[in-house]
Amino acid sequence: MHPCARLPVNASSPPLGALRRASSEIRRGRVVAVRTDTLYGLLADASNEAALRRVFRAKGRPESKPILLLVDSEAQLARLVRDFPPEFSALARAFWPGPLTMVLPASARVPSLVTAGSGTVAVRQPASPLVRCLARHAGCALTGTSANRSGRSGARSADEVVSQLRFRVPLVLDSGRVARSSPSTIVDLTAPGARILRQGWVSRAEIDCVLGARIPQP
Repeated sequence: MHPCARLPVNASSPPLGALRRASSEIRRGRVVAVRTDTLYGLLADASNEAALRRVFRAKGRPESKPILLLVDSEAQLARLVRDFPPEFSALARAFWPGPLTMVLPASARVPSLVTAGSGTVAVRQPASPLVRCLARHAGCALTGTSANRSGRSGARSADEVVSQLRFRVPLVLDSGRVARSSPSTIVDLTAPGARILRQGWVSRAEIDCVLGARIPQP
């Protein structure tokens, strides 16, 4: 077992060599740690069950918990979602690419390791050019769970990723420290209306404004 490699990368304009190296790891079923819109995340092929299990093992996370997914395109999204509630289009136009995650009805193609048997899938189109380019080069939706051991704080830098996951991921793309550590906002669209499951970067007031109604939250 070897410690992970670190590769400095400009997240706004990622070099082709770094994209090829990281996407190759992903296509081989491995896990790569990358800075996302919020924290550093663990990126793996969301259709590859062996890769998904590596994500769970790296985090020490029980497989009973679902995994958030990141997509680059409508084509990737369409493979994951069974149908789109009426609120989806308005929220996607307003906040994608960006730190809003939407919970939607999962298609039969989504592995149960992603959904934890819930029949739903949490998806986001990230603002990060680096993450979107990786999804495009790897040719698949990517896992987007935070790059930390379960029960510990999310990693805001490559140093923190290495400290927690040193021997558990083969590659970390180092794009500097995350200045703000708020997670994405999660909105559940699987029941009539919409409901905030987690408050993060996108505020409830912003969502209310887009949907023209005050939506509940836990």
